[in-house]
Amino acid sequence: MLKAGRLLFLALMVMTAALAVRAQELRPLSKGQTLYLPIYSHMLYGNLGKSGKVSSVLLSALVSIRNSDGKRPLRVLSARYFDTHGKLLGERVPVPVILPPLGTLELFVELNDVSGGSGANFIVRWEADTPINPPLLEALHANMDGGKAVIFMTQSVPVAE
Repeated sequence: MLKAGRLLFLALMVMTAALAVRAQELRPLSKGQTLYLPIYSHMLYGNLGKSGKVSSVLLSALVSIRNSDGKRPLRVLSARYFDTHGKLLGERVPVPVILPPLGTLELFVELNDVSGGSGANFIVRWEADTPINPPLLEALHANMDGGKAVIFMTQSVPVAE
Protein backbone atom coordinates (compact mmCIF):
# COMPACT_ATOMS: atom_id res chain seq x y z
CA MET A 1 0.00 0.00 0.00
CA LEU A 2 2.85 2.38 0.78
CA LYS A 3 4.35 1.77 -2.67
CA ALA A 4 1.01 2.63 -4.32
CA GLY A 5 0.88 5.86 -2.30
CA ARG A 6 4.36 6.83 -3.46
CA LEU A 7 3.45 6.09 -7.08
CA LEU A 8 0.30 8.20 -6.77
CA PHE A 9 2.30 11.05 -5.24
CA LEU A 10 4.89 10.84 -8.01
CA ALA A 11 2.18 10.80 -10.70
CA LEU A 12 0.50 13.88 -9.18
CA MET A 13 3.83 15.71 -9.05
CA VAL A 14 4.53 14.96 -12.72
CA MET A 15 1.02 16.12 -13.70
CA THR A 16 1.41 19.31 -11.66
CA ALA A 17 4.74 20.09 -13.33
CA ALA A 18 3.30 19.43 -16.79
CA LEU A 19 0.32 21.69 -16.10
CA ALA A 20 2.59 24.42 -14.74
CA VAL A 21 4.57 24.40 -17.98
CA ARG A 22 1.39 24.56 -20.06
CA ALA A 23 0.03 27.33 -17.84
CA GLN A 24 3.04 29.46 -18.80
CA GLU A 25 1.74 29.80 -22.36
CA LEU A 26 0.20 33.23 -22.87
CA ARG A 27 -3.22 32.92 -24.49
CA PRO A 28 -4.68 35.85 -26.45
CA LEU A 29 -7.58 37.80 -24.98
CA SER A 30 -11.00 36.78 -26.28
CA LYS A 31 -14.66 37.83 -26.15
CA GLY A 32 -15.85 34.22 -26.36
CA GLN A 33 -15.10 30.69 -27.49
CA THR A 34 -16.44 27.22 -27.91
CA LEU A 35 -14.34 24.67 -26.02
CA TYR A 36 -14.10 20.88 -26.39
CA LEU A 37 -13.34 18.94 -23.18
CA PRO A 38 -12.73 15.16 -23.29
CA ILE A 39 -14.42 13.14 -20.53
CA TYR A 40 -13.90 9.49 -19.60
CA SER A 41 -16.76 7.78 -17.73
CA HIS A 42 -14.67 4.62 -17.78
CA MET A 43 -11.18 3.59 -18.77
CA LEU A 44 -10.05 0.35 -20.36
CA TYR A 45 -6.82 -1.31 -19.19
CA GLY A 46 -5.00 -4.62 -19.28
CA ASN A 47 -4.03 -7.02 -22.08
CA LEU A 48 -6.16 -8.82 -24.61
CA GLY A 49 -4.01 -11.95 -24.31
CA LYS A 50 -5.63 -15.36 -24.62
CA SER A 51 -8.89 -14.31 -22.98
CA GLY A 52 -9.58 -11.61 -25.57
CA LYS A 53 -10.91 -9.36 -22.79
CA VAL A 54 -9.70 -6.16 -21.22
CA SER A 55 -10.78 -4.77 -17.88
CA SER A 56 -12.40 -1.41 -17.21
CA VAL A 57 -12.66 0.95 -14.28
CA LEU A 58 -15.47 3.46 -13.76
CA LEU A 59 -14.51 7.11 -13.32
CA SER A 60 -16.20 10.20 -11.97
CA ALA A 61 -15.36 13.54 -13.55
CA LEU A 62 -15.28 16.94 -11.87
CA VAL A 63 -15.47 19.56 -14.60
CA SER A 64 -14.03 22.90 -13.54
CA ILE A 65 -14.69 26.08 -15.55
CA ARG A 66 -12.39 28.75 -14.11
CA ASN A 67 -12.51 32.42 -15.00
CA SER A 68 -8.80 33.21 -15.19
CA ASP A 69 -9.42 36.94 -15.64
CA GLY A 70 -8.78 38.89 -12.44
CA LYS A 71 -10.83 41.93 -13.41
CA ARG A 72 -13.74 40.98 -15.66
CA PRO A 73 -16.61 38.45 -15.47
CA LEU A 74 -17.63 35.96 -18.15
CA ARG A 75 -20.86 34.16 -19.01
CA VAL A 76 -20.99 30.40 -19.45
CA LEU A 77 -23.72 30.06 -22.07
CA SER A 78 -23.95 26.27 -22.27
CA ALA A 79 -22.23 23.01 -21.36
CA ARG A 80 -23.57 20.21 -23.56
CA TYR A 81 -22.59 16.64 -22.62
CA PHE A 82 -22.13 14.13 -25.48
CA ASP A 83 -21.47 10.38 -25.49
CA THR A 84 -18.82 8.39 -27.37
CA HIS A 85 -20.99 8.34 -30.50
CA GLY A 86 -21.68 12.10 -30.50
CA LYS A 87 -25.22 11.78 -29.13
CA LEU A 88 -26.28 14.70 -26.94
CA LEU A 89 -26.91 13.40 -23.41
CA GLY A 90 -27.92 16.69 -21.86
CA GLU A 91 -27.34 20.35 -21.17
CA ARG A 92 -25.59 20.91 -17.82
CA VAL A 93 -25.93 24.73 -17.91
CA PRO A 94 -29.57 25.30 -18.98
CA VAL A 95 -29.40 29.07 -18.35
CA PRO A 96 -26.32 31.30 -18.67
CA VAL A 97 -24.17 31.53 -15.54
CA ILE A 98 -22.05 34.59 -14.78
CA LEU A 99 -18.62 33.79 -13.37
CA PRO A 100 -17.08 36.68 -11.46
CA PRO A 101 -13.37 37.45 -11.85
CA LEU A 102 -11.40 34.39 -10.69
CA GLY A 103 -14.69 32.53 -10.06
CA THR A 104 -15.27 28.84 -10.80
CA LEU A 105 -18.26 26.80 -11.99
CA GLU A 106 -18.14 23.07 -11.25
CA LEU A 107 -20.09 20.33 -13.04
CA PHE A 108 -19.99 16.70 -11.94
CA VAL A 109 -20.36 13.40 -13.78
CA GLU A 110 -21.01 10.68 -11.21
CA LEU A 111 -19.00 7.48 -10.94
CA ASN A 112 -22.07 5.37 -11.74
CA ASP A 113 -22.98 7.44 -14.83
CA VAL A 114 -21.62 5.28 -17.65
CA SER A 115 -23.81 6.89 -20.34
CA GLY A 116 -20.95 8.88 -21.85
CA GLY A 117 -18.48 6.07 -22.35
CA SER A 118 -14.74 6.44 -22.77
CA GLY A 119 -15.17 8.97 -25.59
CA ALA A 120 -17.59 11.36 -23.89
CA ASN A 121 -17.08 15.11 -24.07
CA PHE A 122 -18.41 18.50 -23.13
CA ILE A 123 -18.86 21.36 -25.57
CA VAL A 124 -18.79 24.57 -23.50
CA ARG A 125 -19.64 27.99 -24.90
CA TRP A 126 -18.73 31.21 -23.10
CA GLU A 127 -18.70 34.94 -23.84
CA ALA A 128 -17.65 38.24 -22.29
CA ASP A 129 -18.55 41.87 -22.95
CA THR A 130 -14.91 42.84 -23.57
CA PRO A 131 -11.83 40.78 -24.44
CA ILE A 132 -10.65 38.87 -21.35
CA ASN A 133 -8.22 36.14 -20.41
CA PRO A 134 -9.88 32.90 -21.61
CA PRO A 135 -11.16 30.55 -18.91
CA LEU A 136 -9.31 27.40 -17.92
CA LEU A 137 -11.52 24.34 -18.49
CA GLU A 138 -10.37 21.04 -16.97
CA ALA A 139 -11.82 17.72 -15.84
CA LEU A 140 -10.44 15.76 -12.91
CA HIS A 141 -11.23 12.05 -13.38
CA ALA A 142 -11.07 9.78 -10.35
CA ASN A 143 -11.82 6.38 -8.88
CA MET A 144 -10.44 5.66 -5.42
CA ASP A 145 -11.90 2.25 -4.71
CA GLY A 146 -10.45 -0.66 -2.74
CA GLY A 147 -7.11 0.91 -1.84
CA LYS A 148 -6.31 1.71 -5.47
CA ALA A 149 -6.55 5.10 -7.10
CA VAL A 150 -6.93 6.22 -10.68
CA ILE A 151 -6.68 10.00 -11.01
CA PHE A 152 -5.93 12.09 -14.09
CA MET A 153 -6.89 15.36 -15.73
CA THR A 154 -7.95 16.48 -19.18
CA GLN A 155 -7.96 20.03 -20.55
CA SER A 156 -10.10 21.68 -23.17
CA VAL A 157 -9.13 22.93 -26.59
CA PRO A 158 -10.89 25.71 -28.52
CA VAL A 159 -12.91 24.60 -31.54
CA ALA A 160 -14.56 26.50 -34.37
CA GLU A 161 -18.34 26.66 -34.21
